[in-house]
Parts: sequence; structure tokens; C-alpha cells
Amino acid sequence: MSRTITRDMTTGSPIKLILKFSVPMLIGNIFQQLYNMVDSVVVGKFVSKDALAAVGAASSSIFLMISLTFGLSMGISIVISQYFGAGDYDRVRRSIATAVYILIISSIIMGTVGFFATRPLLELLGTPMEVIHQSEIYMKICFLGIFGVVSYNGIAGILRALGDSITPLIFLIVASILNVVLDLVFVVGFYWGVPGVAIATVISQFVSGISCIIYALYKIEILRVPVKELKPDREILSKCIRLGIPVALQNSFVSVSMMALQFVVNGFQATVMAAYTVVNRIEQLVIQPFASLGAAVASFTGQNIGARKIDRVKKGIKSAVLLIFAFSIIMLPAMYFGGEYIMRLFTKKEDIDVVRYGVEGIRITSLFYSFVGLIFITRNFLSGAGDIKITMIMGLIEVVVRVIVSIHLSKIIGFQGIFWASALNWFITGLFGGIRVLSGKWMNKSIINQS
Repeated sequence: MSRTITRDMTTGSPIKLILKFSVPMLIGNIFQQLYNMVDSVVVGKFVSKDALAAVGAASSSIFLMISLTFGLSMGISIVISQYFGAGDYDRVRRSIATAVYILIISSIIMGTVGFFATRPLLELLGTPMEVIHQSEIYMKICFLGIFGVVSYNGIAGILRALGDSITPLIFLIVASILNVVLDLVFVVGFYWGVPGVAIATVISQFVSGISCIIYALYKIEILRVPVKELKPDREILSKCIRLGIPVALQNSFVSVSMMALQFVVNGFQATVMAAYTVVNRIEQLVIQPFASLGAAVASFTGQNIGARKIDRVKKGIKSAVLLIFAFSIIMLPAMYFGGEYIMRLFTKKEDIDVVRYGVEGIRITSLFYSFVGLIFITRNFLSGAGDIKITMIMGLIEVVVRVIVSIHLSKIIGFQGIFWASALNWFITGLFGGIRVLSGKWMNKSIINQS
């Protein structure tokens, strides 16, 4: 079998492999977050702070639906990476064929449910009347185009399981540039406002997903499954769902916790909502190195678990933890003292209060960056090893901590309680994940051992 642009991660230096894999992913994730941030910058600068609040109010609900399909993609990725590491290429092909059905069906279901649940979700979250209409339009357009997100996440997950983090990067950069251009054309040129931002995002995601699939089929032989073999394998389908559902639930728990936090945020004025939206966008960019390292750890762990190289797995997680702590130390002073300048990129000159609230939030959460990094590393490590139920519990912890802390602290100390809820959630969840990894109970969870 020709591996072309895939990568075998069962040999060589663990830290070098993880870094080589994660750097392209980091660049890709930064571009992805940049095109999410561009949405906020464009509406904040060229429309209004109400429009900025509307986009922010819609984000948690959209993430809920997308996270469910992403969880299924993660289940597929775990199965493929372990079979690839074991050298079982026949099952890799069958896993890819099965993945096609899972992704298409899940995108149809999530898109339909999301479209019709938009207004009830926004009302449930207590979205203020001055922004709810714009939020509803933004969400419905995004759900109509959910297939673009699912197709990209699906093919990207498969490619990363095979050790290829370059191909998803290429098409994500293309999509990011396209999104920036379309945002400016639709919002600044055509004056479409919030709907224009949503349409630009959907078009960009669809282009990246379909283009990545076409290119990957051309470059990677193992992906070219003959039409007659393009049918779901019951055994593999069962494994993908068994691994994917807990990850989907874990992601949905995180989404629910974010929605609960959004509910608390919506109880404040539009200024606080806008500040929270901007801080959230900034933090999503800051944590991308953690997300990239986490994805590298998942693929590295999956392949080496499949090859039954436990010592390499342990070396990989140790290297990744050292890297996240080093990055956290670097980012702390930059964000703590430079938050004001970053906030001003998203706001008009007269929105002084939005900047002030945002700076206070950044100074709270930046103290806990190392723990959010620990969440990404341990969660992806455990997922790659097949220890999926624990990652679901980690998601449940996020719900409980975020909901309880945000509700009570916001009553006691005001809007700062919102940011303390995120910080304490990172601390507790990261600590739990670290304890699970140290316990060693993940060693007997491999699907290869169960085959």
C-alpha cells in the first residue's frame, strides 16, 4: 500500500513526531479561528455591538449541534488510527467506507434539528429581544450549510488518523482567505449585516470540505474505496458509534455548559455580551496550540496503541505535557498585559466599556491556561487509547462546574463570575484528566485488543 502523504507514527522520536504533526494543525486551527474572529471583527467594526452580541449569542447553540457530528468523526478517527498502526489496511478501508454513511446521515439529522430548534434554543437561553432576531437568522443559515463543516471535519479526522496533517491545513487556509474576502464583500460592500457573515462562513466551509475530499482522493490511494465496496461494515460501524457517541456526548456536555454560561451572560446588558463574545474569540485563538497538540497526541496514541507500543505512548504524553506548560508560561504575560490592545481590534473607539469588561475577563482566565491545555492533552490521549467513557465524564464535569459557578458567582461578584466559571472549570477538569492518565487504567481499552 502506498502511504504517499500519510505518516507512520510508531517509529522515531515521539516529541519530534508530535511537533511535526501539530505545527501544520496549529497553523490550520489558527486560520480557522481567524475566520471565526473575522466574523466578529467585521460585525463589531462595520455593523454594531448588538450585531456582535447576536453572533456571540448564536455561537454556543451552533457549537452544540456541530460538536455531536464532530464526536462521531472522532470515533471514526480513533478506529482508523488504531487499525493503521496495526497495519490492518483492509479494516482501514472498510472504516473509511463506513465513515461516509455516518457523516452524511449525521449532517442531515443535525442540520434539520438545528434549523427548526433555533428559535426555541435562543429563547431558552434568555437571548435579549434586541439581538434575538439577528441571532436566529445567523443560526438558520449556518445550519443549512452544516454539511460543509461535517465534510471537512470528517475528511480531516480521517487524514489525521493516517498521520497527514498537511492536506487539511491547505484547504483550511484557502477557506479562511475566502471567508475574509466574502465577509468584506457581503457586509461592507453589499450591507447584508449578520446574514452576510453567516453566508460567507457557509460558503467557505463548503469549499474547504469538498475540495479537501477531492484532493485527498487523488493523492492517497487507501482512500479510493471502489463503489462496490462502499458499504457500511456492521462490526466497524458498531465500534465507530461506541467510541463516537461518548465523545459526541462529551462535546455536547461542553456545549451545554457553554450555553448555560451564555444564559448567564444574556442576563447582563449588551455591552457585557459583546465583551464576552470578544474574549471567547480571543481565547479560542490562544488555545489552538493546545488543541493542535491534543490532536497530534490522539493520532500518536492511537497508532502506537494499535502497534502495542505502550512505552512510546507514555513518552508521547510526557512530551506533550511539557510543551503545554512551556506555552502557558509564555502566553500568560502577553495576554495579561496586552489584553486591552487585542480587545480594541474588535470594537469601535466609543465602546470603552466593552474593552474594560473584556480586559478584566482576560486577566482572570489567562492565569489558568496551563489547565485548559491539560484538558486537551489528557482528553485526546485517553480518546486515542480508547478510554472514551472518561472523556465523557470530563465533559459532564465541565457542565456541572460551569453552571454552578457561573450562576452563583455572577450573583455575588457580577460579570466577573462569568470568567471565573471558565477558569475554575479548566482547573478542575484538567486535574481530573491528569489523574486518570497517571492511573494507567487506559492501557486495556484498545479496540485492537477487543477484536
